Amino acid sequence: MPKLTGKQRKFLRGEAHSLSPVVQIGQNGLTDNVIESINTALEARELIKIKFVDFKDEKKEISKEIEEKTKAEVVGTIGHIIILFRQSKNSKNQKIDLDGIL
Repeated sequence: MPKLTGKQRKFLRGEAHSLSPVVQIGQNGLTDNVIESINTALEARELIKIKFVDFKDEKKEISKEIEEKTKAEVVGTIGHIIILFRQSKNSKNQKIDLDGIL
């Protein structure tokens, strides 16, 4: 997936406004189960929010690790919540079309 442009990021942040966090980073941190949950949610929804209940001080480092392990992109942060996007590989699950937004 090519890097997102500024306009695409802005569009995705707007789309994520009404979403609730679907994954939480708690006291166990970034485990394999959490990565699996993130991958499942991204494949189904493409755009998700992740809330940091714990590890708030390490949010940037953990966000980078999530990006690397899930091949997704952080499009924004709001407090202790990050917004993550990855285009679905399954064409019937693709809900967000970024082609017209450059």
